[in-house]
Amino acid sequence: MNMPDSILEEIFIKRSQQKKKTSPLNFKERLFVLTQDKISYYDYDVDKGKRKGLKGYVDTEKIKCVAIVLSDDNTPPERLYPFQIIYDEGPLYIFAKSDQVRKQWIRELKNVIQSNKDLMQKFHPRFWEDGMWKCCKQEVKQAMGCRVTESKNGGFLNRDNKSISRKPLPPTPEEEKLPRPLPPQPPVPSGFSLGMTVIAEYEYTPMASHDLELRKDEEYTLLEINDPNWFRARDKYGNEGYIPSNYIAQALNGLEKYDWYCKNINRSQAENLLKTENKDGGFLVRDSGKFTGKYTVSVFTKVGGETVGNCRHYNICVNAQDQFYLAENHNFSTIPELIIYHQHNAAGLVSRLKHIVSNRTEHAPSTAGLGYGGWEIDPRQLTFIRELGNGQFGVVKYGKWQGRHDVAIKMVKEGSMSEDDFIEEAKVMMKLCHENLVQLYGVCTKQRPIYIVTEYLANGCLLNYLRDGLQHPTGIMLLEMCKDISEGMAYLEANQYIHRDLAARNCLVDSNGTIKVTDFGLSRYVLDDEYLSSAGSKFPVRWSPPEVLLYCKFSSKSDIWAFGVLMWEVYTLGRMPYERWNNTEIVEKISTGQRLYRPQMANERVYSLMMSCWHERADERPTFQDLVVIIKDLLFNM
Repeated sequence: MNMPDSILEEIFIKRSQQKKKTSPLNFKERLFVLTQDKISYYDYDVDKGKRKGLKGYVDTEKIKCVAIVLSDDNTPPERLYPFQIIYDEGPLYIFAKSDQVRKQWIRELKNVIQSNKDLMQKFHPRFWEDGMWKCCKQEVKQAMGCRVTESKNGGFLNRDNKSISRKPLPPTPEEEKLPRPLPPQPPVPSGFSLGMTVIAEYEYTPMASHDLELRKDEEYTLLEINDPNWFRARDKYGNEGYIPSNYIAQALNGLEKYDWYCKNINRSQAENLLKTENKDGGFLVRDSGKFTGKYTVSVFTKVGGETVGNCRHYNICVNAQDQFYLAENHNFSTIPELIIYHQHNAAGLVSRLKHIVSNRTEHAPSTAGLGYGGWEIDPRQLTFIRELGNGQFGVVKYGKWQGRHDVAIKMVKEGSMSEDDFIEEAKVMMKLCHENLVQLYGVCTKQRPIYIVTEYLANGCLLNYLRDGLQHPTGIMLLEMCKDISEGMAYLEANQYIHRDLAARNCLVDSNGTIKVTDFGLSRYVLDDEYLSSAGSKFPVRWSPPEVLLYCKFSSKSDIWAFGVLMWEVYTLGRMPYERWNNTEIVEKISTGQRLYRPQMANERVYSLMMSCWHERADERPTFQDLVVIIKDLLFNM
């Protein structure tokens, strides 16, 4: 007789849960009762047709997935229709008497659990047996599944009880509904308005027919600001066209017209620039590493005529009367007046400011696309010069666009990418524009293979740069690298964009030493079984948090975990994380709370920051905006 609140009752064969490798398997008939809150199983007297003692139960709120199990060869007739209920302790294997009964129970179970949290995005389609998953050979019982669920409520139905050969895309919470939702468009930069007068910080030669030439230090009037990266403007001669928004500044700022002002440069980059110039009294003015709207004067000096000089950094202070000063009793109404004074008087500085050091004109930022409005690039305008390497999607080459612009060209091998979905999102990805992101310029989609055309960075991959190219690394230099990456990721986070594969191998270094994040979001389009499963050697297990390894649950918080591992790579100068463990050992160790050790070059505060990225609970990890603030504070106090 049915219990008052039961949804279904049925006699099934239940397999023992084999909690140890040496545990023998056994199969027993049990009466299963499904209610809204529990699925319970009881001993059952077949002869008398009576339910006896309760043998066990699973709270339905703890169920993470319901799915069929593929039958093995030579399976006895009474065990031809297995299904599994996956919860915290692992899979509960149940054998139905018919496929019809199995489908009925799976359907009802899915209805009951559809609102559960942490429903699994992947599962194992074959049995856990003798200490191993028979489908993918992984030896960790908690290892992420190797088959993508076919529905949003954690179940997989295969009507023919056969393996499906289709290569699924990586499942994420954003991808539960089709068509795949695109990330939102980036907002228009604040501070600009129609009719405003702006000043050009860099020269710009038009790349498209409707672009307008920019001449450094000249003024322009804004006519249209609908696109975040391209504003329509008029020059003083009456010519109109589109200009890159990151090449201009409000004319009221005033500092942009001076060669000694380097807007986008950090402390270690300033030191490298001054040391390269190697002139006693060489100086530049840069934005403060900690405070927005504040400035620092960096000075190179050879005290006593020494051959190897050093750098000093002075924060420009403001007194109660809003006057600027570097040394007390020498106050000025404007920063340019302050600089002019100290060009003639040391007045407390290690040296007077003798030589202006600047590289602004050589390092104009990248534009969002090669001219306004274009994202489809004519491959005939590309020249291939040399191979840079082999990536996830194929060969990457260095080349030129129209014979004059440096570009990197990814030649996407057929079958490696979900091309149609990527092409649609590329239009949005091109609008993501930040000095710490590798700029996507456009794509060539009219032929096969398709090309992805991006900004070219001369110093290549960060991982190789850490291992082979970094000269005399200091703690400040390494933390500056982490700051660059955190600022690029904070921009992605603010634009609701998830990277999914953040690591040193997916960052590049420009000729000025700036670090830029690349390949953000591309892992969504991989068509590779090894990449999709944590059993595969290509899956980034070493950079993945528990919720990705176990449930394939990606978010900005999983990027935070990966950033902590990336920081560890930086401070070990490119060592392999968990170098002595294989993938299955890593999943097991991470699940039991083990973490990477403190690198020798990382002090306790830096290591504490890494550890904050590795909280088991995603909601206890910081945001990238938090990380930017913390890292700037660390730099300021070093």
